[in-house]
Amino acid sequence: MSTNNEVWIWAEQRNGRLMDVSLEILGKATELAKEINGSTAAVLLGDELQGLAEELVAHGAHKVYLFSDRQLAYYQSDAYTRLISELVEEKRPEIMLLGATTIGMDLAPSVAARVKTGLTAHSCSIEIENDGEKPMLIAAVPGWGGGMIVNILCPNHTPQMATVSPGVAEKPARSDQGKGEIIIMDVALNDSDFRVRTVEMVEDLPEGMQIDQADIVVSGGYGMKASGGLESLKELAGILGGALGGTRPVLDEGWIRESGMIGVSGKIISPKLLMSIGASGANHYSAGFVKAGKVVAVNNDPNAPIFDVCDIGIVGDVNEVIPVLIEKLKER
Repeated sequence: MSTNNEVWIWAEQRNGRLMDVSLEILGKATELAKEINGSTAAVLLGDELQGLAEELVAHGAHKVYLFSDRQLAYYQSDAYTRLISELVEEKRPEIMLLGATTIGMDLAPSVAARVKTGLTAHSCSIEIENDGEKPMLIAAVPGWGGGMIVNILCPNHTPQMATVSPGVAEKPARSDQGKGEIIIMDVALNDSDFRVRTVEMVEDLPEGMQIDQADIVVSGGYGMKASGGLESLKELAGILGGALGGTRPVLDEGWIRESGMIGVSGKIISPKLLMSIGASGANHYSAGFVKAGKVVAVNNDPNAPIFDVCDIGIVGDVNEVIPVLIEKLKER
């Protein structure tokens, strides 16, 4: 059982830079800690990261457990798993959150298995429910092909763990007045920690405006197959000064890169305007833009789920609607 009310995060860094999702889940951890009258802690691994530890404190961490070693500069699956698991087993936090990034999705299940607890993956919503005995982490994920949202609990084991998709939570404000303790951990590594070794990390930087940074996003679904692809939506996005994204089927068709996929297994975005075109609107997709200011949807099926979540809905053939939209926008 847990021996404290701490809510932990794993603070992911790459090349000495904190990932945005690490600060986002720190903000969520702060919210959860307040609800259980607890505190927050971040676990940070790398090389010469005192500055990042101080940033975590400035963003609200009450404690930062800092593992610093030259061999930890890049993510090392076995080493990171062992060091974090041993610390978790010693301190037994109530809750632990990790970002649902490529690396987080490798690390989280490894740690959960080692400390013998459950894990909810790709959470799109995190809440606390107090039942009088212990605080329960309610982690919501889309299930059954996106047909419903499922709440998952882990009542009998700690820590209660979840990975949280980027964009689900908001970054906390930074304050130079933040007070927290940076705890330097002893690092003892051995050959078994490096059965597989990361020797280099190369980032494939996406081109053009990104969907998680744009005020306007045009998102295409598989219904665009009738148009032969997303060329018309690229033109529409260009006229609007927005970014182009899409659904999982669109990614599978090769029409967008992975960085442009919207949804629980892609990016959670909050543009001022989201235009969803040719997408039915399954929960795992629409959960990706619940924070959008306005949603305009175009689909030829009047019963499509997308019309339950949009502000303006247009029932029609994309091959007829999109050219008219482009023409009218050009006129203006």
